[in-house]
Amino acid sequence: MPKSFFQKGLSILLQRQTSILSAALILMVTVVLSQVLGLVRQRLLVSIFGASDTLGVYFASTKLPDFIFQLVIVGALSTAFIPIFNDLMGKGQKEDANRMASTLLLLVFIVFGSLSVVLFIFAPLFLSLLNIGSGFSAEQMQLMVNLMRVILLGQMFFLLATFFSTILQSYNHFFISGIAAALYNLGIIIGIVFLSSRFGIYAPAIGVIFGALIFVLVQLPTVRQIGFSFKPRLSLKTLGVLEVSRLMGPRILSILVLQLGTLITLSLISFLPSSGRNYVIYDFALTLSFAPTVLFGQTIAQAAFPVLSREKERLEDFRSTFITSFNQMLYLILPVSVLVLVLRIPIVRLVYGAARFDWDATVLTGRTLAFFSLSIFAQALSHLVYRAFYALHDSKTPFAVGSFSTIIMVVLSALFVLVWDSSLREFATSYADKLRLIPVGVESIAFAYSIASVFNLIVLLLFLHRKIGIFSTKIFFLPQIKIVMATIFTAFAIYIPIKLLDQLVFDTTRTVNLILLTGISSFAGLSLYLFLTWLFDVKEASMFLLLFRKIGNWREILGGKEKVLETRTTLN
Repeated sequence: MPKSFFQKGLSILLQRQTSILSAALILMVTVVLSQVLGLVRQRLLVSIFGASDTLGVYFASTKLPDFIFQLVIVGALSTAFIPIFNDLMGKGQKEDANRMASTLLLLVFIVFGSLSVVLFIFAPLFLSLLNIGSGFSAEQMQLMVNLMRVILLGQMFFLLATFFSTILQSYNHFFISGIAAALYNLGIIIGIVFLSSRFGIYAPAIGVIFGALIFVLVQLPTVRQIGFSFKPRLSLKTLGVLEVSRLMGPRILSILVLQLGTLITLSLISFLPSSGRNYVIYDFALTLSFAPTVLFGQTIAQAAFPVLSREKERLEDFRSTFITSFNQMLYLILPVSVLVLVLRIPIVRLVYGAARFDWDATVLTGRTLAFFSLSIFAQALSHLVYRAFYALHDSKTPFAVGSFSTIIMVVLSALFVLVWDSSLREFATSYADKLRLIPVGVESIAFAYSIASVFNLIVLLLFLHRKIGIFSTKIFFLPQIKIVMATIFTAFAIYIPIKLLDQLVFDTTRTVNLILLTGISSFAGLSLYLFLTWLFDVKEASMFLLLFRKIGNWREILGGKEKVLETRTTLN
């Protein structure tokens, strides 16, 4: 009986997902696994290397390879490849689709490989020009160069793995691609655990190669099963290649601006005291703030994207789908944002608490996370808004708004670090108890990031309203007002138990007690949130309660109709 249940569950996971809900649930499962492994990876790094300049060198060494990868690969595959590939498959032109995919893979390998070779050879020059390592010694700079070269080798395998994921997702196979992506972190963990004693900080870089190989090998059987064959033609005239090239232009420009902004922001950290330590603090806090964004923002937006694309000619349906998905995402992300804000220190201690991660590093990471958490809702919702524009075949508006938001982030970060920090650091330190809300140092960069993220969401919504008219008091603003009110009360429900139970009841120097305190506070806050949203008659609460009742019937959920998530009746 247990074996039969396991086999049935596995067959459901491995089959093609045909509904928004099934795709979203599968994506959430794999994202949770990936985030858990990612946190284990970070915990191992900090337990072995601490919040040190050496670990800061490692994090800095990943930025340029990631920049090239995002620019060349994500720009081509995330928005341009899948529509053209699916169009050819829908016309029964499987051979042409495979040939187009193979040619594109070969061309991308050539472009990415060429850029990687240039970066490999001239790594010291590029790092100096981008000012990434201005706060590091010559020895640390050489270490950064060596680490980056190792990581570049792993990126070649990661490119192939990402391409396989895109192919599988085109066939609506989300589970294998998601699990493979999660196991990428497992490769890095293997490198850290087994190689750090011998190779030191080179261990996680070598682990990148292990992880990328695992990412490829796990997907390979399913890629072969669906019938994909590598049939390249080194020609831009290959059917579909030019169409992909035209579509990927604006997306690549958007990624270019965002990645350049990220690199400039990182270079500003080098102007702060103990820049290597600040790299670690910034990266750890950003990783924690991204967790709910990826879990709720990317998954729901990715699942809703095909429906929005099919409804672009039916604006009433498009508007209804967008507003429903927007409010559902807001319903999930706001209480989580508040939970991260209030429980920032316990969260940092539970995730990163280690002998070599001292209390000062914990507090600074918590404060930085607090300023990031102010925009978690905006970061998550922006994923859906971007895809609404892409579904309407408008990539210029997201590019323009995103570019301007990135400029705001860079300018504010520069002002905070170069002007605000130097003039207020001593003042804020002297009056620390009274001025705890003033962002100083790396915290100010997180604050600039949040301001830019909220600005980006607001402006995107204004432009989307001009296109399809989303603003409506009854179906757009009223549910959001109710959700915000419930969230405010939730914040107090989380905060009060923390203050009452910390030290008075629980000795939080012990991990078990810290987990109990965090669990009790979270349960109290989220329980109140569910009650208040039910009391305020928030339709999203009723929808999720209905979903929970159906979870026992997993066949209905995973094999249901296409628009399970589209509870349009809640808008009438």
